[in-house]
Amino acid sequence: MSQEKSHISSYQSHVFVLLALLALTAISVAVTTLELGRLDTLVAMLIAATKAAIVLVWFMHLKFDNKLYAIFTVLVLVVFLLVLYVTFFDYSYR
Repeated sequence: MSQEKSHISSYQSHVFVLLALLALTAISVAVTTLELGRLDTLVAMLIAATKAAIVLVWFMHLKFDNKLYAIFTVLVLVVFLLVLYVTFFDYSYR
């Protein structure tokens, strides 16, 4: 039989995560009213990345899981960011 530890999140942490995600959503909606020029996309992507990180850490339990999963997740995100960089680099010179 395996000796796996299970982690049970409290309601307080779920409420905190909910409030953080709602606040970030409100910020992203508020940012759309501002004229930031070329920074519009960058700000929207940073807010979305922050929200995705919160979901990964809390709802997918990467904070409490094996560190190897976190390393693989970071590697996938680095590859994704490289693809985004190449895409935006190509798009900006057209």
